[in-house]
Amino acid sequence: MKKHLLTPIALAIALAGCQSENKEQAANQQAATEQVAQTSASAEQSNPFYSEYDTPFGIAPFEQIKIEHYMPALEKGIAEQKAEILAIANSDEAPTFENTIEAMEKSGDLLTKVTNVFYGLIGSMSTPEMQAISKEVSPKLSKLSDDVYLNEDLFKRVKAVYDQKDELELNTEQNTLLEKTYKGFVRGGANLNTEDKATLRDLNEQLSKLSIQFGENLLNETNDFELVIDNEEDLNGLPEGIIAAAANTASERGHEGKWVFTTHRPSFYPFLTYSTKRDLREQLFYAYTHRGDNDNKNDNKKIAAKMASLRYQRAQVLGYDTHADYVLENAMAKTPENVYGLLDKVWPASLARAKQEVADMQTFAESEGADFKLEAWDWWYYSEKVRKQKYDLDEEATKPYFSLENTMQGVFYTAEKLWGVTFKERDDLPKYHPDVTTYEMFDKDGSSVGVYMTDFFVRPSKRGGAWMSSFRKQHKMYGEEVKPIIYNVLNYPTPVGDEPVLLTFDQASTLFHEFGHAIQGLLSDGYYRSLTGTALPRDYVEYPSQVMENWMTEPEVLEQFAKHYKTGEVIPMEMVEKIQASGKFNQGFATTEYMAAALLDLKWHTLKTAEEQDADKFEADAMAEIGLINEIAPRYRTTYFSHIFAGGYSSGYYGYIWSNIFDADTWKVFEEKGIFDQDTATSYRKNVLESGGTEDPMIMYKRFRGQEPDPIHLLERRGLVAPK
Repeated sequence: MKKHLLTPIALAIALAGCQSENKEQAANQQAATEQVAQTSASAEQSNPFYSEYDTPFGIAPFEQIKIEHYMPALEKGIAEQKAEILAIANSDEAPTFENTIEAMEKSGDLLTKVTNVFYGLIGSMSTPEMQAISKEVSPKLSKLSDDVYLNEDLFKRVKAVYDQKDELELNTEQNTLLEKTYKGFVRGGANLNTEDKATLRDLNEQLSKLSIQFGENLLNETNDFELVIDNEEDLNGLPEGIIAAAANTASERGHEGKWVFTTHRPSFYPFLTYSTKRDLREQLFYAYTHRGDNDNKNDNKKIAAKMASLRYQRAQVLGYDTHADYVLENAMAKTPENVYGLLDKVWPASLARAKQEVADMQTFAESEGADFKLEAWDWWYYSEKVRKQKYDLDEEATKPYFSLENTMQGVFYTAEKLWGVTFKERDDLPKYHPDVTTYEMFDKDGSSVGVYMTDFFVRPSKRGGAWMSSFRKQHKMYGEEVKPIIYNVLNYPTPVGDEPVLLTFDQASTLFHEFGHAIQGLLSDGYYRSLTGTALPRDYVEYPSQVMENWMTEPEVLEQFAKHYKTGEVIPMEMVEKIQASGKFNQGFATTEYMAAALLDLKWHTLKTAEEQDADKFEADAMAEIGLINEIAPRYRTTYFSHIFAGGYSSGYYGYIWSNIFDADTWKVFEEKGIFDQDTATSYRKNVLESGGTEDPMIMYKRFRGQEPDPIHLLERRGLVAPK
């Protein structure tokens, strides 16, 4: 809104500066000035971010927040936090934990309030106007961060507190906050000279802008492509539900009476799995794997190469060999060498298994009369056929038992059995989109814990994938319990008519996975806002979500929710056994495509040159070096690898498999003691879920498990080594 006010303000000032020739003109000038002031005051009063939310649980009043409210509130939030930080830095009082470290933690309340909403909604409700705001504010936020970490007076105070930490008698959480704050300054460039600080600021600003552009380009590329089908024969092999969804998409996109498939996953994966039209599978596969790689206005090749170069330069300025060395210092893995050590153990076995899977599919295809060598766009189609042959399991036949509504009840059943928590749907609470469903969560003693929102369905304004975040984190740093407001976002097919949304087995697993993140945010029990919930290293934060997936395949849980959406029949035990038996099926492919992406991430970020690479050649060389077979593409190619170029996972995509080590090790305990053993569940809640990032994760894990995790359980689970 401030930008809109610039013109009348400038006009009023110009009028006031003119030489008035009569009283009437002077009066007009005064009136113009007063009107501008009144408009500004009115805008200030009407901005929902500037006052306490008068809503249940303090949920943002989404219906009152307009696009013009964001930028003024963001700018005001930035200005307020800068003033708060300067007050701390320039204080005449001797530095203490309370007046320096804790004061910094409490700074920026307005900015936190606004960014929680803005960045929450730009992921699922993006518009050109919001993208423009993001571009404008991103360098300002980057500058604010640099203003904090490069403030010499502030760092002197932080270092003074840090140097006396052994005498301060801090509790565990206070000590963690002090350690993270001090290391944040050092890693943020506080020890650099003036020239290097200026260089660092420039690098950070460039990276901030490029990251925003990368994500915007990818969203545009994903939304722009459509495979339009007007011949019904080209739908051969596709399930009725997928065809209906494609007709619905066609109608929404102005292709009435036709069918449209897109590069959004709920459309892309079913088509590649079931379509008998190999040429169309190839067309859609090419479109999906070439997003951002089409030499058009949305091309991401040069952006990715530039970001890799800038990250290397930043690492050098900060004293690290590579960007990966810089990032991993704060991770569980600590060094790139340790990451490669794990991946090198898993890669040979997974690649060998993938090659065997290709051979099995080639044999099957030839038995059906195929006279071609399988390509990457054939994998989903023939792996599904081999699955049916090997395990007599048709994934499409399982979908009627996994309606979205029932699967959600399965998630809630599991949480209640483990921790005694319950969920009550609340239709009376504010929500940002009609697709959102809101719940209040209660603890086993009946007390209200927090708010849980779900946003399940694909739409053009939503980026791909699935995630959890918060509109407000749990904390107690102002002397009272602040309850969390947590949300899950997924990309399931949009409901068609009155039919329920039916999930594939993998989609149902994803729901359990994302809830695993959500329950950590909801059960969080910490004092400082920056340490609660999922404030954890990238290679540990996926652990609770991965553990949650395990319960879904247990017969006791399936019996509670896996019911046929028409008949109410519980999923047959025979089908459950087939699902469990096929659990290791296609693991060569799943592990290899994932690890190829993880290794590509590391390859980009262990570069030891500022020279900008040819992205396509760089990627091709990297994949050739590890021996990736042509039948598999990396799960994410460079130009649509948003995790590392538009998100926070650079040098950290390996973290999913690192977290899997903790997951497999934890599940071993539940298998041995009982999947709902209360002592184990209580210890897991206390030492993993509630504690968030309040202490070193390995210390907390060993408190739960009694030892560090053993990687053998992961390799056994994936069928990559024989069980002992």
